[in-house]
Amino acid sequence: MKQSSKISPRFILSGGGTGGHIYPAIAIANTLKARFPHAQFLFIGAQDKMEMQKVPKAGYDIKGLNIAGIQRDNLFKNITLPFKVIDSLIKTNKIIKDFKPNMVIGTGGYASGPTMWAAAKKGIPVLIQEQNSFPGITNKLLKNKTFAICTAYDGMAKYFPQDKIHLTGNPIRTDLFTNLPNQKASKEKFGLNPNKPVILSVGGSQGSRTLNNTWIKDVKNLIQEDIQLIWQTGKLEWNKINALQEPKHPNIHITEFIYDMNTAYAAADVIVSRAGAMAISELTLVGKPLILVPLPTAAEDHQTKNAQNLVDHKAAKMVKDDVAVVELSDAAITLSKNETEKNLLSKNIKELAKPNAAEDIADIIVNKLNNPEV
Repeated sequence: MKQSSKISPRFILSGGGTGGHIYPAIAIANTLKARFPHAQFLFIGAQDKMEMQKVPKAGYDIKGLNIAGIQRDNLFKNITLPFKVIDSLIKTNKIIKDFKPNMVIGTGGYASGPTMWAAAKKGIPVLIQEQNSFPGITNKLLKNKTFAICTAYDGMAKYFPQDKIHLTGNPIRTDLFTNLPNQKASKEKFGLNPNKPVILSVGGSQGSRTLNNTWIKDVKNLIQEDIQLIWQTGKLEWNKINALQEPKHPNIHITEFIYDMNTAYAAADVIVSRAGAMAISELTLVGKPLILVPLPTAAEDHQTKNAQNLVDHKAAKMVKDDVAVVELSDAAITLSKNETEKNLLSKNIKELAKPNAAEDIADIIVNKLNNPEV
């Protein structure tokens, strides 16, 4: 239902703290901007969080709130939280009064709570976009204040009203993860043998200590099994790991950060990754056999729940963080050699892909703008 319009709706988008909240909001804004070239957009984020840099780089204005989340590890730090919430509600009320949005879109994170609450109190339509299979506190608290809840996983009726749920997937740049280049040419681009299997290990820009420790311990096993590794270390441990790998082995490509993920995904026969919602959304489009190692310290252990959802669909394998250093390497080697299981995982994970998420969410928004009473 793509369409453009000369009308000028005004949208406030709020979400942040992590890229998993920020990038979906930017993707939704970009899609709405394509449909409504005259629309106006304002983001609301948390002061000193990454959205205050990422959103302006994407071409949008943003205002910051002095807000923070609940500190579960140190309850004493929460003493100032009520004052921050009150201050943020006062500020969002003024922002909303001045900007006069037609709709507010929340993607989770500290700042989205006061923003969506203030908008709902003023009778402004509010839409939630929930990335994870286990929703965050903000979205659960606001489930009755919204006209639509766009989710990336099925089975969310245990958290949200069924009649508000739309299974859209997470909005991402699909062009980066579909129509991958030739696999053999991609392996050669990383200096690897095009005829040998490749494990791609990705742990985010900061890296994953668990994944790094696994390969430090077991990289010789991969070499003995004639299996290749593209190892993204992240910046925190890059120097240490790079120094360990002298002289370099032709089966192992070590890099601090992978700038050409399209080629890296194409080169992979098996992918090892953390289980963040946006990473999983990308990987369902890639469609490669996948082993997930959830980050156990993620809020409310949502990465484990994300991973378990794929395991339940026989679309990925999971190795828990606390046993990964012992079990992950063997699991990756075994999967690399099992063509039947690789094909099954690849087939099943592709069936979970939602490549049109941003457009589907925009359809829901446009329908509400055109039919306010719905």
